[in-house]
Amino acid sequence: MEERLQKVLAQRGVASRRHAETLIEAGRVRVNGAIAHLGQKADPQQDRIELDGRLIAPPTRPAHHYFLLNKPQRVVCSCEDPQGRKTVLAFVPRNLQRGTGLHPVGRLDFNSTGALLLTNDGDLTYRLTHPRHHVTKTYRVVVTGKPSATTLRQWQQGIHLSGRRTLPAQVKVVSTTESPNRTELEIILREGRNRQIRRVAEQLGHPVKNLHRLAIGPIHLGSLGIGKVRELTDVELIQLCVTPDDG
Repeated sequence: MEERLQKVLAQRGVASRRHAETLIEAGRVRVNGAIAHLGQKADPQQDRIELDGRLIAPPTRPAHHYFLLNKPQRVVCSCEDPQGRKTVLAFVPRNLQRGTGLHPVGRLDFNSTGALLLTNDGDLTYRLTHPRHHVTKTYRVVVTGKPSATTLRQWQQGIHLSGRRTLPAQVKVVSTTESPNRTELEIILREGRNRQIRRVAEQLGHPVKNLHRLAIGPIHLGSLGIGKVRELTDVELIQLCVTPDDG
């Protein structure tokens, strides 16, 4: 059965749908010897699909893997880094680091820490990262100074960022100290624009000192230590609308 090419690539663990679209646009994908174009459909059972000259095989879908990582600081949220920095794939079992299509679902900044999902299930990546699904993400954030009630209300209601208003967010004070230079906030977002929390905090006059993600939708770090990784449980997969034994 024919399906959109980016979906076929994602289902076979080559890349997320979004990254697959980039690969297609770059002319790196061929179908039956011809350079593919965005929007093209293909039948993985009938058509010869290649990436950079390498046949995407076998035609059956690979086993799916689902991991939760508590990302440390100074680690790159990508599968490889041209600067040679450590990437998030370094934390999954060595036999899964190459050739399985594992990739991070979304991003955390180089110096941010916390919950990050890794999978080779392109459909799940699409569901969790597409803006229309509004998957919540929960953060513990330390900012400079003590935001006023007015400032917190602005943050909660949304502000203009790069010409577009941010969605309403849940922002509450978790703790303060006698020092005027530090406030700990809990922030729950329903969108994931580039460096959103850091940019909003900067714009409101309270730059971020530390950012740690506690949860992605129903998936919580719990007691998982920094730099540790674990497989998602069957219950968590069901919460993400994944059939536990589907891969």
